[in-house]
Amino acid sequence: MKILILGAGKMGTFLTDCLCIKHEVALFDTNPSRLRFVFNTQRFTQLEEIKAFEPEICINAVTLKYTISAFESVLPFLPKNCILSDIASVKTGLQAFYRHTGMRYVSTHPMFGPTFANLSDLSTQSAIIIAESDHLGKAFFKDFYGSLQLNIFEYTFDEHDETIAYSLSIPFVSSLVFAAVMKHQEAPGTTFKKHLNVARGLLSEDDYLLSEILFNPHTANQIEAIKTQMTELQDIVEQKDLVRMQQFLTKVRTNIE
Repeated sequence: MKILILGAGKMGTFLTDCLCIKHEVALFDTNPSRLRFVFNTQRFTQLEEIKAFEPEICINAVTLKYTISAFESVLPFLPKNCILSDIASVKTGLQAFYRHTGMRYVSTHPMFGPTFANLSDLSTQSAIIIAESDHLGKAFFKDFYGSLQLNIFEYTFDEHDETIAYSLSIPFVSSLVFAAVMKHQEAPGTTFKKHLNVARGLLSEDDYLLSEILFNPHTANQIEAIKTQMTELQDIVEQKDLVRMQQFLTKVRTNIE
């Protein structure tokens, strides 16, 4: 299959490396310097090159902020039967955009960052495929993600954003708050070190990726839920209320069973 990938960022180059083994791949980026270390693939910097390539699927791997505008810039140069694809971490607005184009599409979300994940073993990582996607596009990504040993889930557009706000925003916010109160000092404690490693791993990711996930329209509700629980816990601690503390601990243990 002839595959065009938009954006030579970390995920774009990762996808290129994986897909070029079995497919004819072209990577497009307007910045030639970002294409210097890409091999076994065609490197495009001009839109006219895309037209000549005639891709069968176009995977948009640019930053979320520019996902739709990147699509709009290349649409005039794509064959009408080309399948549009995104890997955006937030899907708001994409369904309406795809419907407007009238083209086939497949929307997915590989739920790992190339910086932090162990790319040699992705069996503990996951990917989401959007249910409304074209059946051929879904089949392609089920095969591709399966070859990477990813755990595959299928959600609708709305279910995706709600789930991501829960599964990523809560731990992201918790880690950021943890890091925000850190001091530059050594501290004993296994639990502290485990949390510190998680926070360091999170903050090794790209600022744009973290922002994309946290700007999910459902994140604010999750933060409110965190604040509610923190307020309750703070009151219990300030009152040194052992009965309420036991009740609180019983509740949270039940939550994670």
